[in-house]
Amino acid sequence: MTAEGRVVAITGAGRGIGREHALAFARAGAKVVVNDLGDAACDVVTEIRDTGGQAAASADDIGTWAGAKAVVDAAVEAFGRLDVLVNNAGILRDRMLVSMEEDDWDAVVRVHLKGHFATLRHAAAHWRARAKAGERVDARVVNTGSGAGLLGSVGQGNYAAAKAGITALTQVAAVEMARYGVTVNAIAPAARTRMTEQAMPGTVAAPATGFDHYHPGNVSPLVVWLASPEAREVTGRVFEVEGGRISVATGWRHGPHADAGRRWAPEELGPVVATLLAEAPVPEPPYGSSPAGER
Repeated sequence: MTAEGRVVAITGAGRGIGREHALAFARAGAKVVVNDLGDAACDVVTEIRDTGGQAAASADDIGTWAGAKAVVDAAVEAFGRLDVLVNNAGILRDRMLVSMEEDDWDAVVRVHLKGHFATLRHAAAHWRARAKAGERVDARVVNTGSGAGLLGSVGQGNYAAAKAGITALTQVAAVEMARYGVTVNAIAPAARTRMTEQAMPGTVAAPATGFDHYHPGNVSPLVVWLASPEAREVTGRVFEVEGGRISVATGWRHGPHADAGRRWAPEELGPVVATLLAEAPVPEPPYGSSPAGER
């Protein structure tokens, strides 16, 4: 099995996509730390144990420094080490920017962006210590971004900014942590969760028959594979996954340029910028944008 014997910690794993990750890893032979607030984590742990798997619960708040460390500590205490960190926990506080309050911004950034950083930071310290002790580490981080973080999403400025930050954090961490034997990738999933049922209930509803395109379990096979030894050469990438479709996202890169070899004068720049924009691909519009000409 692709995850046989691996120790995996998954945040936000009490429900939705995180729960499906936990069950998929357990089926693949992993030992799973299920993190979520309240009793949800314990319910998933019971479900895993009832089918012969190994799991431990963590009710720690990953949006705090101590809580994030406690998730890593829970893996070490229960199973002796950590091999894989899957950052999945998240919340929504959707508002148009003109209506968004400070708390709406802070709450989303705390759970998504700080929560990803804090758990990653403590996991990195764990792996660095093992590597410096002479162990050959083969560890994985899978972060959870979003299409909103790749393209933007109207009414979700806080969420889109946090998810974009996670994408950039993934790219930096992939380079910094390679020396310790760690790969870091991200996924941008589209699936039925409490968050998407709130944001777009008609779109993600389960069909009466046939393939359930938005079932959260459709996301987990890619995450399990990215955590496997087979994926050790894949790092710093973002994968979009929806239904049966997987794609590799391509982000910002250097594009067309003009160089005067001196300081530009503002009055020169109109035609220069027009030429650059004509040569560059047109960016895809943010989710929720109105068609051209509509308001």
